[in-house]
Parts: sequence; structure tokens; C-alpha cells
Amino acid sequence: MRKIISFMHVSLDGFVAGPNGEMNWIKIDQEIFDHVGKRISKGDTALYGRATYEMMESYWPTAADKPTATKHDIEHAKWYSQVHKVVLSKTMKGADLTNTTIISDDLSESINEIKQSRQGVGEDILLFGSPTATHSLMQLNLIDGYWLFVNPIILGQGIPLFEGIKDKTTLKLLTTRQFTSGVTELNYIVDKQ
Repeated sequence: MRKIISFMHVSLDGFVAGPNGEMNWIKIDQEIFDHVGKRISKGDTALYGRATYEMMESYWPTAADKPTATKHDIEHAKWYSQVHKVVLSKTMKGADLTNTTIISDDLSESINEIKQSRQGVGEDILLFGSPTATHSLMQLNLIDGYWLFVNPIILGQGIPLFEGIKDKTTLKLLTTRQFTSGVTELNYIVDKQ
């Protein structure tokens, strides 16, 4: 069965965005892009909340066509056009979108069907950003791992990564990596023993 891995940039004090959704504190560069690109290229399914999906749709479908497109823009736009997108949204019900599935209800059952699906040949199903979707999946114990990029900043307030969790969750650290920018990657799997 494939795993749902939450991919997030996070502050040292555990926030994924500022109080008004600000993400201008996130450090990204070519070194991080190259590292992330290697892992996501092995996946064929991406999971988003509605707001993150709309943000992605407003940029990635045409990003590679722009005269100022970077290597990352070209590579990620190609991946984005091919990957199957799953969107968690109560307001997008019935939307007919290319290569996209909308999940509006029966979250637990629908996610487990996607995890067990043999359609995809990819490895992990990556949940990109999407704090609200992440919180919903956390509360249902549907996240199998956390791929975190800890940024060297303390925000003091904002949208927390971990919210609404009632049960203790034990994690096993798989890998860690320090980037030149000061960002540290922590790759955890949920220990379900």
C-alpha cells in the first residue's frame, strides 16, 4: 500500500505559515529544488487542499512557457502536467478537471482507496503544503510520514503544522540533510507498531 507523506516547510517553532498565511520566510534555492525534484519525480499522485491546488493551477500549467522560466520551472511544470492530482475540497464538488480527482466527503474511505490503488506506479503520495487538508488527515490518522524542511526562523505565531491531534504519534527518523541555506530536511515515517 502506498503512503501519504506530508511535505511541508516549517519554522523552528512549528508553523507552516504566518498568521495571515505568509510564506515569505521560506528559504528555497536550486539545491533544495534539485533535491526535492529527485523524490517527487518518483511519484505519480499529488494531494492538495483546495487553496493550495488553486495556487498551483494558477502557476504551473504555463510556468515552463514563460521566457524567464528557470530549470526548476521547466522540470516541475512537466511533472505537474503528468501527475494525477487529488484535491480535498467541499466546495469543488462535481468539478470536471483534467487528471484531477476531487474528494468532498468520505475522506477516510476515499484516501484509503487511493492508497490501495494499483493504478499508480509511483512511490509515495505527496501531500503538498495545504495545512487545512493536513490537519484533517492527521485527525483521521491517514498521514504515514512527514517530509519536513525546517527553516532557521522562529515566527512566534501563525498556522501550526500539528493541530487537533488527540493521540500520541510516534515517528521514526529515516533521513536528515542540512542545506547550505540553513534549512534542515527531516524525513519521518509514522511508527504504527
